[in-house]
Amino acid sequence: MSTLDRPDDAARASAGRPGDGGDSSSPSAWARLGGVAYDRRGRVLIAWLAIFFITFGAVGAIGASSESSFESPDSESARGFEILQDNFGSAGSFLSGSIVFESDAGIADDEIATAMSELFAEIDAFDEVTVTSPYSPLGVQQGLVSEDGTIAYATLAFTDDTDEIRASEIGREIERSVEEIEVEGLNVEIGGAALSEFEPPESELIGVAFAIVILILAFGSVLAMGLPIGVAFVGVGIGIGTIQLLTNVLSIPDFATSLGAMIGLGVGIDYALFIVTRYREGTRAGLDYRTAVVTAIDTAGRAVAFAGATVVISLLGMYIMGLAFITGLATGAAVTVTITMAASVTLLPALIGFAGPRVETTRWRGLIMAGGASFALLGIGIGVPLMGALGAVVLVATLLLSFVVPGLREALPPRAEKDLRDTWSYRWSRFVQKRPWPMALGVTAFLLLISVPVLGLRLGFGDESTFAEDTTTRQAYELLAEGFGPGSNGPLLLVAEVTDPSQIETIVGVVARLNETPGISQALGPIPSESQEAVLIRVVPTTGPQEEATSDLVEILRDDVLPAATAGTDVEVLVTGSVASSVDFSSYLAKRLPIFFVAVLSLSFLLLMMVFRSVLVPLKAVIMNLLSIGGAYGLVVAVFQWGWGVELLGTGNGPIEPFLPMMLFAIVFGLSMDYEVFLLSRVKEEYDKTGDAANSVADGLAATARVITAAAAIMVVVFGSFVLEDQRVIKMFGLGLASAVFLDATLVRMLLVPATMELLGEKNWWLPKWLDKVLPTLNVEGGSHDAAGASRDADGASRDVEPASTS
Repeated sequence: MSTLDRPDDAARASAGRPGDGGDSSSPSAWARLGGVAYDRRGRVLIAWLAIFFITFGAVGAIGASSESSFESPDSESARGFEILQDNFGSAGSFLSGSIVFESDAGIADDEIATAMSELFAEIDAFDEVTVTSPYSPLGVQQGLVSEDGTIAYATLAFTDDTDEIRASEIGREIERSVEEIEVEGLNVEIGGAALSEFEPPESELIGVAFAIVILILAFGSVLAMGLPIGVAFVGVGIGIGTIQLLTNVLSIPDFATSLGAMIGLGVGIDYALFIVTRYREGTRAGLDYRTAVVTAIDTAGRAVAFAGATVVISLLGMYIMGLAFITGLATGAAVTVTITMAASVTLLPALIGFAGPRVETTRWRGLIMAGGASFALLGIGIGVPLMGALGAVVLVATLLLSFVVPGLREALPPRAEKDLRDTWSYRWSRFVQKRPWPMALGVTAFLLLISVPVLGLRLGFGDESTFAEDTTTRQAYELLAEGFGPGSNGPLLLVAEVTDPSQIETIVGVVARLNETPGISQALGPIPSESQEAVLIRVVPTTGPQEEATSDLVEILRDDVLPAATAGTDVEVLVTGSVASSVDFSSYLAKRLPIFFVAVLSLSFLLLMMVFRSVLVPLKAVIMNLLSIGGAYGLVVAVFQWGWGVELLGTGNGPIEPFLPMMLFAIVFGLSMDYEVFLLSRVKEEYDKTGDAANSVADGLAATARVITAAAAIMVVVFGSFVLEDQRVIKMFGLGLASAVFLDATLVRMLLVPATMELLGEKNWWLPKWLDKVLPTLNVEGGSHDAAGASRDADGASRDVEPASTS
């Protein structure tokens, strides 16, 4: 064992690279961070484990909440909800549900009426729920029984302080009560997204299973594979726990944990992959283990922090929207990325310190056990317990057998490393560079083509028709549509304050006018409040809640029908309810999306210009990122809005959630920044050495292609696995992020970048002198390190230290 592997000597080893000013006695802050994490690895590991268990201990003690209020500020629907809450109690809640039931014998049958009335009384006993039964006078007034009397439903409204978690728990209790009803010919379904079952994500295990395989293929080392996954799990675990704690003080939707797990696993594995790759490059260049760790943190660690900070800043940029829902969603994702990034630059170097020479050694038992673990995780993720059990058996059996079978403990021969110019990536780059115009124009045309569906993008919230067909939520939706028409699943609530009894006559005329309006199946009311200070009109459209015609009806009522019906009076009728709120929320975000896009694009351009001291490189990067994310948007619209193959994903087509384009934009720009820096910094390094604009591109691509390909493949499988989740919005995020990363890492990095770099040649690195003087320098890759592995003794004398023996 090398003397550097002893703790007392490690403490005296080199702090890393010389400072930016070239003074070897002044290591950078990043070098010092890497050195401290390596030297004090035991304390660092204990600290992270303590944070992990304390976080989840706090979650267990405090609990979590969840809220998805889509209310937009200063909107008509928001003012309408205030009137509802003041005068109609729970009718003004954003959370609601329904109990839909049918019987050929008719819902008036004594046995059915008794059973259902008992169920409604049981549900009404919950403090958080107010039930309007179809058997009650108010239910009759609201038309909760179909014309033929075979289908009816009760409405469930929740109090303002009820969150989604509690609503889902009540839904499970209602399910158990429904299962106890034994009336022949009676079918009962539970409707409403609020009452649907929320299951924690398991599909991320599928992504991890494939990530194990990809990392082993990329590294040729089991331990090098395990380090990124371990760090990602710790970071994501703490991140999810933190999100759950934050739900008690912020409006954070229930799917924020799934989104956090998705992003955290993707970036966590990738960030650690970049650092471990740089560490192994250092040891192979002759650096001792400690110096290689310090070098990796001072170079790749900087890039990781830069990329992570870019993602976080982009996410937090959504605060400008001024909506609690968006703020909570952005905060949850940003927190997970921040914690994962911190784990990558502190916990990872500590774990590398524990691993030592074993990072480069792979034994047969480790390889087989990794395969068993991957098989087990895949089985659990796809819901096949037998696969999970079989994989676990292989893992445990291999470990036990290795104590009696010496061959399992033997190490595999190390993988032969090729010269950069003998790799396929170098040859590929030269192939592209010899055909720059056809490659650049062809790829650009293809990306523009698949972006075409974005022109038909429609923002809005999907209704319960997008749930899987075998769920009670979907069955309730279809049963309501059968008995009352599709619009019954999302009625419009029209409210008006009454200050004079004479206003009632005007409102009665409004109801008559509504019943004559095309697109309206039925308008019921006016229904007075107990205080007689407000009235409610329940409007059932002829189309479903997520249909474009329903959104158009909201605007027609506001702009034409209601103003004409109340002209010359002081009556103001407001259109509210979940559908109107969705319209207002979508409209609010759509107006502010361009501001957000311009802000993120400007930030990306400025940061890249500071990094690469160039105008054209960041300009190309921004344009290329727009092309890749445009293609991802196009695929999401084609699948989830147009319905191309959507049934294969177990959901239905509908509008695109209004916050999704913004979230995808922020996340993808941050992730692509990572690849951009990793690739172009190597290209710039080669160009600075040789001045050869053509070969510097090929050399840079050859040096980074393997790690970028592995990183992108991991993100694609991790993100792509989330299309198997139950929630439609998570499916959209999974497909959008996976396709954006795939397009960015293949068509953009492997084709567009070398082609355009070849076309521009030395102009790639042009920067006006005046701008060079005023533009700050941002060093995200650190400086070069002594390849000989110089290290320092306590007295400061320089000496060369060979890497520790791997025996």
